[in-house]
Amino acid sequence: MVRMRSIWKGDLSFGLVNVPVKVYSATESHDRKSFQVDSADGTRIRYRRVREGTDTEVEFADIANAYETESGDTVILTKDDLSSLPVQKSPEISILEFVPSDQVDPIYFDKPYYLEPASKSPKAYVLLAKALEETDRLAIASFTLRNRTRMTALRVVDGVMTLQTLLWPDEVRKPDFGFLDEEVTIRDQELQMAASLIETMAADYDPTEFSDTYQEELAKLIEAKSDGSQAFPDVDEEESVDEDSEVADLLAALRASVKDRGGDASTEDSGSAPTSPAKKASAKKAPATKTAATKTAATKTTAKKAPAKKAVAKKSPAKKTAGSTDTPKKAPAKKATRKAS
Repeated sequence: MVRMRSIWKGDLSFGLVNVPVKVYSATESHDRKSFQVDSADGTRIRYRRVREGTDTEVEFADIANAYETESGDTVILTKDDLSSLPVQKSPEISILEFVPSDQVDPIYFDKPYYLEPASKSPKAYVLLAKALEETDRLAIASFTLRNRTRMTALRVVDGVMTLQTLLWPDEVRKPDFGFLDEEVTIRDQELQMAASLIETMAADYDPTEFSDTYQEELAKLIEAKSDGSQAFPDVDEEESVDEDSEVADLLAALRASVKDRGGDASTEDSGSAPTSPAKKASAKKAPATKTAATKTAATKTTAKKAPAKKAVAKKSPAKKTAGSTDTPKKAPAKKATRKAS
């Protein structure tokens, strides 16, 4: 493993307390590196910085940035101009306030950085980290990196304080979609089935249970291309389902999905508010849900057979063992046995 190198060193300050820290980038790309070539013979492609309309190459040191004013004029700013900006250059991460963790929407999260204690004694560092965990709060701080001031959220990940840079409000686009202005009717049975399906797929998130299938398949393709073999045999594509059919069979598809996962697919047509499926489905069944792509495909193909599934679902309204591992088809037999006794 390549040893991490710090990209910033300074103090984390709150109140009159200063905690010396080093900053490290917390993420790295695992994508395979590639370079562009001429597809005809594999000759590598090179790019040059040239003046528009000519073949005269411009040295990197002579390149400046041009910006447009509000009136449309073009203004050229050199590196010296940009360095004159009155940006706070103090080597300090200044904590401004502590806010509840659930008040910062993850959509504002940008790039994460690890903080390592830079003093001989990590006591102040560990104290602040434990205090953040105990109070379940995020520290909102101001941080200057590479001459740009950023707002950050300081949180604790696996015992390490992590600085998460935040997007500015005007950097997050407001969703502008037509369906938001439409009045969509959701039946109680559909909502209940959707909630039941969610509960049957409930689990504790473990990122190590998932892998980047694109990179894995890309590696297979590269090796196959190298030895002249076929990486992926031809597979018949599934027949697509039109939109109207999907909407019409939505409830049936939900029922089939719940039954496929061993949940309770019965619903009541009384129009009453959907009962909480948390009592009917157990999160213990979650480990079987990690093949999400496979199950999703199975759900889509089941939608075509929805009418038959719907008829079966109506025969088991008294079924209560949503978290049971028994096969759903045996439920009517158990019911008959209880009546006989």
